[in-house]
Amino acid sequence: MNLASTLGRSDVRWGLAAAAAGTAAWSWWAFDSAPYPYAQHRLLDLPLPFLSQRRLDSLLEPSRGERIVEIGPGTGLQTLKVAPQLGAEGRLDIVDIQQEMLDHVMGRAKDTGIGNISPHRADAHELPFGEAVFDAAYLVTALGEIPDPEATLRELRRVVKSDGRIVIGEFFDRHQVHRTTLARHANAAGLHMSRLIGPQFAYYARLEPCRASPALSAP
Repeated sequence: MNLASTLGRSDVRWGLAAAAAGTAAWSWWAFDSAPYPYAQHRLLDLPLPFLSQRRLDSLLEPSRGERIVEIGPGTGLQTLKVAPQLGAEGRLDIVDIQQEMLDHVMGRAKDTGIGNISPHRADAHELPFGEAVFDAAYLVTALGEIPDPEATLRELRRVVKSDGRIVIGEFFDRHQVHRTTLARHANAAGLHMSRLIGPQFAYYARLEPCRASPALSAP
């Protein structure tokens, strides 16, 4: 195979990838609603520009044996990549208000032999978990679809361990939570932004619980 042919095929692959990313971006804007309707679930399998799994993993840092919660898993685009990293001794809990989404993810998990995912139909404002039970949490293009993002972050602060982390992925659509707004909501919920990846229109942010300052000793 000559160099020209190789370069030509490479150009085609990049062109197809760019076209898919463009289609995903347009679809996210044109068909966006809250919560994202299951009837349009096929669009959720299209990868969004800059919100790659590699970037999510770099901030979430999933490890074997951990328990992690995902809010708004959609059709499992991230779920099916994160869960295997936790190993058989770990667990990924997924929370969605739409039972159809949960059923879809669990069907895909069964087909691929992933058995450490636990589904929960619940409101993100009232998570069905105790305090400090998760090592980490994440939401990808989901926080802005929830009516009260600050209340959601407070709930996540409650269920995540004091040394845990929360990763938020946001993309430019009608419900995007801008970085400055996210920082404000996070601070009000007892969280601080420790890392940020990506441009303003498609970013991942890592939040961590704020630790209380040590009390001053009396003179």
